[in-house]
Amino acid sequence: MSDLPRKAVTRTAKLAALPLGFAGRATWGLGKRIGGKSAEIVARELQQRTADQLFKVLGELKGGAMKLGQALSVFESALPEEVAGPYRAALTKLQEAAPPMPTKAVHAALAERLGEDWRELFLEFEEKPAAAASIGQVHRAVWHDGREVAVKVQYPGAGEALLSDLAQLSRFARLLGPLVPGMDIKPLIAEMRERVSEELDYDLEARAQREHAAEFADDPDVVVPDVVHQSDQVLVTEWIDGVPLSQVIADGTPEERDRAGQLLARFLFSGPARTGLLHADPHPGNFRLLPGEDGGQERLGVLDFGTVDRLPGGLPETIGVCLRMALEGEAETVYELLCDEGFVKESIELDPEAVLEYLLPIIEPAEADEFLFTREWIRSQAARIADPRSPAHQLGKQLNLPPAYLLIHRVTLSTIGVLCQLNASVRLRDELEEWLPGFLPEEPVEEPA
Repeated sequence: MSDLPRKAVTRTAKLAALPLGFAGRATWGLGKRIGGKSAEIVARELQQRTADQLFKVLGELKGGAMKLGQALSVFESALPEEVAGPYRAALTKLQEAAPPMPTKAVHAALAERLGEDWRELFLEFEEKPAAAASIGQVHRAVWHDGREVAVKVQYPGAGEALLSDLAQLSRFARLLGPLVPGMDIKPLIAEMRERVSEELDYDLEARAQREHAAEFADDPDVVVPDVVHQSDQVLVTEWIDGVPLSQVIADGTPEERDRAGQLLARFLFSGPARTGLLHADPHPGNFRLLPGEDGGQERLGVLDFGTVDRLPGGLPETIGVCLRMALEGEAETVYELLCDEGFVKESIELDPEAVLEYLLPIIEPAEADEFLFTREWIRSQAARIADPRSPAHQLGKQLNLPPAYLLIHRVTLSTIGVLCQLNASVRLRDELEEWLPGFLPEEPVEEPA
């Protein structure tokens, strides 16, 4: 019924061809070096050619292939400009769109999920999708009560395609490593595989979105569209207009960039405190910059609650305490807390000062009253951690990431990546003081006289 799985053989063949292409380019690179080009120049050319092929294939296939492409796209800002520049446009496409499902397949899916008379639910229904992503596409419509809505239709066979793609991609995850300096791709793919069932469950997504919509209903800064109707593999929500964050990244004004960055940081830290849920898919395609009410400042529209981390008490207090101690230079205390939480295995002993230096990408933005997130800054941090000769690289290989922190870690790094793409000046410390448990020291309780 859908073109998503294409044929399993075709999808598998396209993905399987990627490592062969990588190997072919490595041979080409060796020839170039023998011909006299420097190793550094050849490495950059290899990286660029590999990235071109990788993102082209990932974007064509939707499913798990495209999902990985979207996850990697937020780290584009960490790549050297001469490598990132040529394929930045391809990465942006991954954030916003994919080849759409045929109209007949959409109608068949709606008839199966909403009933043969599904058209009676809508006053209008646009056949051309407004957006097409990794596991579903969105159509703009008008609900029978006159509300403008977004109709999210899951691709038939999406689950099989997701699992198949991610299994295939995990086999050559090591070869993707150079594309994102300092990041291990394999755990990212493994985490995606573990969350496939949640991603496909529109009932879970509807519940998470309803909770956010209720909590942020009167918020002056964040807009979450409410759920209008939900059934298996079809989700109808309120429609929101606005400028996609990818467009703000491409040509937004400095004021728009700063506002979007501030609101993104605010939503990241306030969401868990207010709802007990962490929106765990922070790529630019899931956010819109909306006009303010009554001529006020712009607001942030938030979409897609298919992946969330459930944090009933908000973000772990240990994060806030560790960050506060790090800002105070208390390396020993930070190290002890990290050991207690399982970030350092009992069999390993590390230098506390070196651990503090490793955490600079998180510490530096929190030190300043206002921090300018730039591609140059994140590139320097990524290069420091990615260089096999550096102490930071060796230390990073020895640290352990407890399962409870996997999504929090990825969301934090992804958000930093987006802030750097925005080139936004953000008062991050304000958001930490307001929303991060443990970041502010507890007020001493006065004893009664």
